[in-house]
Amino acid sequence: MPRFLKHLFICNNQRKEDDPRGCCSSRGSVDLLDYAKSRVHEMGLKGKVRINKAGCLDSCQYGPALVVYPDDVWYSPKNKEDMEEILTEHVQNDRIVERLVIPYEKKGQRL
Repeated sequence: MPRFLKHLFICNNQRKEDDPRGCCSSRGSVDLLDYAKSRVHEMGLKGKVRINKAGCLDSCQYGPALVVYPDDVWYSPKNKEDMEEILTEHVQNDRIVERLVIPYEKKGQRL
């Protein structure tokens, strides 16, 4: 049995303001991380779901970036409402939130 049923990594990478890639922390990922952690506790999922900050997930253009394991689903939540939808739909009910999924790309090509 896995240690956690779901493990969410939320990018909190910081770059200089003039970096053309931007960064997830300047797009609100720190607040989304705090929100997700508190909601997991409120939802009674502590010990079942783990929320962690991550360094760069190489999805800067979509940021804030979040990945759910073991499902390997990548999301781009823009606000607390998006995060709430991911927590309730995907984490609690195993339903992928398609509108927030980051498209899979390999070497600059979409698959």
